[in-house]
Amino acid sequence: MTNKLKFLIQQSLKKKVSTKWFKIVNIFILILLIGVFNLDQIIHFFGGDFEEVKKIYVHEDLGVFELFENNFETLISSSEDFENYEIEKSDEDVESLKNKLEDKNLIVLDITLSDDLNINGQVYSYDPLNSTTEQFLQMSLNNVKNTYILQNSNLSENEIISLTSNAMLDKVVTNPNLDENSKNKDVLSSGLILVFIIPFFLLITMLTQMLGAEINDEKSTRGMEIIISNVSPKIHFLSKIIASTLFVFIQFGILIFDIFIAIAVRNLFASSLDTGAVSSYINNLTSLMHDTGIFELIWPGVIFILLLFLFSFLSYAIVAGVFASMTTNIEDYQQLQTPLMIILMVGYYIAIMSSTLEGSLFIKIVSYIPLLSFLVAPVIYFLGQITLVDLILSTLICFLATCLFFHYGLRIYKVGILNYSSQNLWTRIFKSLKKQSE
Repeated sequence: MTNKLKFLIQQSLKKKVSTKWFKIVNIFILILLIGVFNLDQIIHFFGGDFEEVKKIYVHEDLGVFELFENNFETLISSSEDFENYEIEKSDEDVESLKNKLEDKNLIVLDITLSDDLNINGQVYSYDPLNSTTEQFLQMSLNNVKNTYILQNSNLSENEIISLTSNAMLDKVVTNPNLDENSKNKDVLSSGLILVFIIPFFLLITMLTQMLGAEINDEKSTRGMEIIISNVSPKIHFLSKIIASTLFVFIQFGILIFDIFIAIAVRNLFASSLDTGAVSSYINNLTSLMHDTGIFELIWPGVIFILLLFLFSFLSYAIVAGVFASMTTNIEDYQQLQTPLMIILMVGYYIAIMSSTLEGSLFIKIVSYIPLLSFLVAPVIYFLGQITLVDLILSTLICFLATCLFFHYGLRIYKVGILNYSSQNLWTRIFKSLKKQSE
C-alpha cells in the first residue's frame, strides 16, 4: 500500500515537473521578475535617465524666489517622484530664457503681479509638463501668493505666522491594549496583506485547476480504468491530493528563489547611487515590523500558521479532486469548480477588509471557518484582533474539517471516478453519499 502510494506520488510529480511548459513558464517568470526589479535600469539602458536634472529658471521681480524655492523643495522631499529638480533664479529676460528651451530638461517660470495685486505664474517648456511637475509648481505658487498677500497687508508678524502655519493635531489613543507603535500597524498591514494573501490565493487557484485537469485527463484517455484495477480508489485519491499539494509548494519555493535572484541581479548591475536599494527597502520593512511588534506575534504563531496553510491546501485539493471525479471533461469541471472559486474570493476580500473591521464579531467567526480561515486568521492575528489561542483553535477546526472532507469525499470519489456519464451530476453525488451511509 505504501509503495503504491509513493509510486503514484512520484509519477504524478514527475509528470508535472518534467514537462517543457513547466520549465518554460518558470524561466519566463524569472525573466519577468528580473525585469520588474530592474525596471529603472532597463529604461536607462534604452535611453531613459532617472538621474537627469530638470532645471527650473525662475524670473521674478517681487523678491519671492526664496519663498518659492523653499515651498517647492518641501513638496519634493515629501513625495516619491523620480524627477530631480534644480531651481535657479535668473536675471535674464523671459525672451532670452525661452530661447534656451530646446533643452527638454529646462523649464522657465515667470512670476508676475497683476493689477489686482494677485500673483500669476507663466510656465514655458519645450514639451508638455508631466502632471507631477505641474502640480508642484501650482502648489508652490499658491503658497507664495498667500504669503505675499499677507506680508503686504496691515497684519502684524505674529498674525501672519499664525495664519500661514499649519494647525496642530495631537493624536491621543486611550485604548490600553494598544502600544505606542500601533499607529504604524495600519500602514504596515496594507503591505503585509498584499504580500501575504495574493501568493497563497494564486497557489490555491493553481492547485484546483491542475488537479482537475489531471484527473479529467486520466478519465478521458481511459487510463483511470487501468490505474484503479491495480490500486484502490483511496490510494489513488491520496496520491493526487499529496502530489498536487507538493507541486504547488515546490512552485512557491521556486518563486521565492527567483525573487532572490532578481534582487541579486539588481544589486550586481545597479549604479553606485542605488546599489542595494531593494535590500534597503527590505531592511526598512523589517525594522518597521520589529517596531510594531509583528515579530513578537510571528514567532509563537508561525507553526500554527504553517499548519493552517497545509490543512487548507489539503482541503481545497480534496474538494477539487471530488469535483473532478464527478466530471468527464474540463468544461464540466470548470462549472462545478465555480462555488469553490466563489468561496476563495470571499475569503480574499474579507482578508483585505479585515483592517477596517477591527473588533467585529463577524471577522472573528470567519477566521474559524475552514476554506476561509487560512486567508483571514493569520492577517487578523498580525493585526492583534485575535490571540494565539484563537489561531490554534482555527488550525484545529481546519484539521478536523480536512479529515471530514476526506472521509465523505472519498465516498463520492469511489462512485464517480469510473463514472463517465455527465447526466444528473448532483443527483449522483447525493445518492452516493446516501448509499455509503447506509
